[in-house]
Amino acid sequence: MKASIAVDIGGTFTDVVLEHGARRVTVKTPTTPSAPAEGVMNGLAAVLAEAGLSPADVGLLLHGTTLATNAILERKGAVTALLTTEGFRDVLEIGYETRFDQYDLFLEKPAPLVPRARRFPVRERVDVTGAVRVPLDEAGVAALVPALDEAGVASVAVAYLHAYANPAHEERTGEILARLRPDLSVSLSSEVSPEIREFERFTTASANAYVKPLMARYLADLEARLAEGGYAAPVLLMTSGGGLCTLATAARLPVRLVESGPAGGAIFAGTIAEACGLHHTLSFDMGGTTAKICLLEGFRPRMAREFEVDRSARAMKGSGLPLRIPVIEMVEIGAGGGSIASLDPMGRIKVGPESAGAEPGPAAYDRGGTAPTVSDADVVLGRVPLARFAGGTMRLRPDLAGAALRETIGIPLGLDAKDAAVGVSEMVDEAMANAARRHTVEQGLDPSTHTLVAFGGAAPLHACRLARKLGIRRVVIPADAGVGSAVGFLRAPIAFEQVMSLRMRLVAFDPDRINALFAGLHREALEVVRAGAPDAPLTERRQAFMRYVGQGHEIAVPLEPRPLAADDVEALRRAYEEAYARQFRRAIPGAEIEVLSWGLSLEAARAPSEAAGAPAAGAPEPTPAETANLVDPVTGTTAEVPVYDRETLGPGVAIAGPALVAERQTTTNIPAGFVVTVGAGGALILEDRS
Repeated sequence: MKASIAVDIGGTFTDVVLEHGARRVTVKTPTTPSAPAEGVMNGLAAVLAEAGLSPADVGLLLHGTTLATNAILERKGAVTALLTTEGFRDVLEIGYETRFDQYDLFLEKPAPLVPRARRFPVRERVDVTGAVRVPLDEAGVAALVPALDEAGVASVAVAYLHAYANPAHEERTGEILARLRPDLSVSLSSEVSPEIREFERFTTASANAYVKPLMARYLADLEARLAEGGYAAPVLLMTSGGGLCTLATAARLPVRLVESGPAGGAIFAGTIAEACGLHHTLSFDMGGTTAKICLLEGFRPRMAREFEVDRSARAMKGSGLPLRIPVIEMVEIGAGGGSIASLDPMGRIKVGPESAGAEPGPAAYDRGGTAPTVSDADVVLGRVPLARFAGGTMRLRPDLAGAALRETIGIPLGLDAKDAAVGVSEMVDEAMANAARRHTVEQGLDPSTHTLVAFGGAAPLHACRLARKLGIRRVVIPADAGVGSAVGFLRAPIAFEQVMSLRMRLVAFDPDRINALFAGLHREALEVVRAGAPDAPLTERRQAFMRYVGQGHEIAVPLEPRPLAADDVEALRRAYEEAYARQFRRAIPGAEIEVLSWGLSLEAARAPSEAAGAPAAGAPEPTPAETANLVDPVTGTTAEVPVYDRETLGPGVAIAGPALVAERQTTTNIPAGFVVTVGAGGALILEDRS
């Protein structure tokens, strides 16, 4: 049996997990932002050395990366142009008619990825039915090439009005550009996001074009380095929708990778929820740069069809760039271990969204960082056993952490380093609790009825405090929580999802057109999935996105994966009315219903992993490995508490807080009032009995 390896590139650390039979080996190495593939190779070498294996022993490599996300956030993508229908050049600028903050007189919308000077109108027109009203001006497309050259354009997005209904003009434009400039990267909106609503489609196509050359270079570099290193295993990449795709698909549709790391974390939380029998779960993934919160019902994360990136106002919908892609629904804020703490103009403690990242990192890392971070606060509060951090590969400096907190927070507010650290910790915990409350309430749910599953390098340090702020009584810390997203990659299926718009009222139900559309979606998904799983059994899911005529948004209604017939229309109507009533408590009798878009996903079955990640069974009363001076953020008092090695904790163990449980990649902070037991797969179950 060959080993499987998962690699997750985060903003601060690159996590690597190797599974070989029932054995699991984990490694954290610093991310190398200037050359991400170098950090991947360093992590692979480290994990193989620890496992005593060679590249020839690896049978599968799984990968998730923040490279596409960071390129958009930092505006470091390719010089991109947009070719669009004459008269629609400013769609990217106009956006929505609403303002995300109607009372802000100085509100600034997020800047488009393609400035107006590089948006070129093309004479053509297709109507909403797909009929050609104005033929494509092919000579006009060819005449734009010198202007593209003069602007130094490396990538082009082609987004014509109603191209989802008839992609012929976009496809012909792509052929012309490929003939005249073979090295030019081209993204067609009809391939990237073949859905109605031109603003979202134009933005998604532009984002794909913006990151496509960068991702293509990175993936080619990674592939070359792997070949040089002796790796012959296939490489699959995690998508935002929770599935795996091939290198070729990732290079063609890199926008699908924007939330790949967080998606792996949600998959990981789902496997833990299922193992522990938790039907209502809130996953909490806190790494070095961000914190992600996701609702899971019935062991599966909720899915969405749109995601906003680069929000100018934290947690405010409409303040970012909308990407119309299949994505696991979650809320993400700039609150991680590396998030920088400062004072706002009113002298209040502010945390994030800026991060110290991997270079230079928090002050405690002693790599040149001087700004105080959440990790520095955790070190000063005694939550991190110094000799065990990152498996003992990094030496922390609490004196530097204290000095940074005192200089930036303490002296201006008249606080010592400890009280400044308490303030930083409480502010970041409250920010995460507020995001979690908002996310759950928007779904009509009460967070206190859920179990918190916490993972990521920083989450176990803050999980119990976050739970108390949300009224949650039970917290689960899975085995290998510090590298949870990478473990999630190993549990993810090879899958592909596509949605295409075909607007149809139920009174004009045409099953032949729908069946033809689904046949095309099936062929496209099958090509992607079979490239990574040639022989595995497949699961197909279908959806209709429906609404009452005149409404602005749709509800997803599941369909059976079979051809539709004329007599299915009444079943489709009933299914929509039931779904509508579940969400809004009542249906609207007699109102006309329409379907806006149709979705299909194919998922290849994967053999379950043998690696359980469970610690060895220990004595009912384990012996502490050491002690630590832990600060209680509520009372501000410091107490000497026991520190336990997680590897020694097994079934039958019960530990009462305050205490710390240390492992290679993270530490679990157990406040007073919590009692810890060991559950399925070695997960720590923390119950609040205060």
